[in-house]
Amino acid sequence: MSLIVQKYGGTSVANADRLRNVARRVCRTKAMGHDVVVVASAAAGTTDKLIAMAHEISNDPHGREYDMLVSTGEQISVALLAMAIQELGCPSVSMTGFQVGILTDSAHTKARIIDISTEKVLEELHKGQIVVIAGFQGVDITGNITTLGRGGSDTSAVAVAAALKAHRCEIYTDVDGVYTADPRIVPSARKLNTIRADEMLELAGLGAKVLQLRSVEFASKYNVPLEVLTSFSDEPGTLIVQETQNMEEIVVTGVALVKNQARVNIFNVPDRPGVAARIFGAIAKKNVDVDMIVQAKNREGEPDMSFTVSKLELKKTEQAVNEAIKGLGSSGMTIEEGFAKVSAVGIGMRGHPGVAAQMFEALAANKINIEMISTSEIKISCLVKEDQGEQAVRAVHESFQLGEPSGAATSA
Repeated sequence: MSLIVQKYGGTSVANADRLRNVARRVCRTKAMGHDVVVVASAAAGTTDKLIAMAHEISNDPHGREYDMLVSTGEQISVALLAMAIQELGCPSVSMTGFQVGILTDSAHTKARIIDISTEKVLEELHKGQIVVIAGFQGVDITGNITTLGRGGSDTSAVAVAAALKAHRCEIYTDVDGVYTADPRIVPSARKLNTIRADEMLELAGLGAKVLQLRSVEFASKYNVPLEVLTSFSDEPGTLIVQETQNMEEIVVTGVALVKNQARVNIFNVPDRPGVAARIFGAIAKKNVDVDMIVQAKNREGEPDMSFTVSKLELKKTEQAVNEAIKGLGSSGMTIEEGFAKVSAVGIGMRGHPGVAAQMFEALAANKINIEMISTSEIKISCLVKEDQGEQAVRAVHESFQLGEPSGAATSA
């Protein structure tokens, strides 16, 4: 008997009717002869309400208590979903991350999964139960509840699928697959039947909200077959695969946008070994993700350093940088807000020179200035003013003809 893990997002479990819809889909999968494990998110809007409540009480909520609070949304969802499944005559049991045995580190609000115990889940499956697991949460070695960061239920689902050696992991969202761009920004965006795991990894890390970055990492690392679908229809979704046919013909697969970016500029950074490690080591200790990094010499011949972080991480970043540059002789730093990052991703970039020039020309034609640039083998990212971010996505998408059935097969 094959095992399928299904994950349902917040919109799929937003109310009683949608919970019943999910329950019917889950029971139908069970009736096909599969064992089924379900991972559920909190109902849409629930986590935001809990976060708002926390900030009404404290400007800087303690991590442990914050996780204790926001993890409750998923517990509500799984209990209600198990009830809905039971009402259809299918045996079901709900479990929290703690009950499953999802062990994480102690980095509250951004915990990473260390191990998953499969004993309890397998025991329930052997009884014929449909197991419904609360996503987004785990427990550290001291027994404290932890959460995996926004979108962490995707990571929970893929990690559970990997631990149980599931035949497939299905991620049900409010969209019916992975598109060449966000359809809300680019109406001509096209759904992809398949996408390479490394391309999906880049898109997820660059602002595509269909899948959480760490879930794609898990799927790739443990070779978990992954499909993105919608719970609102029976249409096929997008398969995330290791390789696709004719992959070299497609230059750009998709365009992503991430807003709320800030740029940190540090001036007159001493030009000697260990300085960069000191600065970014201090930032890493604050658990802040740094993105674009540029270092160049100024008119005085001294290096200036610039990098980007999420606007939400600015306070911690500023504290870390101020601590790191004490005594270094730097002339200080500035912080600029109001940026967005637009990125083009495609495996075919490896063998096609001129992709960057085409992207830059598209932005220039729309009078969009590029503030910073970063590249890898399969992506190009440009920092632009936030109020021009969506226009930039549309310009790049159109330039590479991604709305056409052939995608960017003829673009170079």
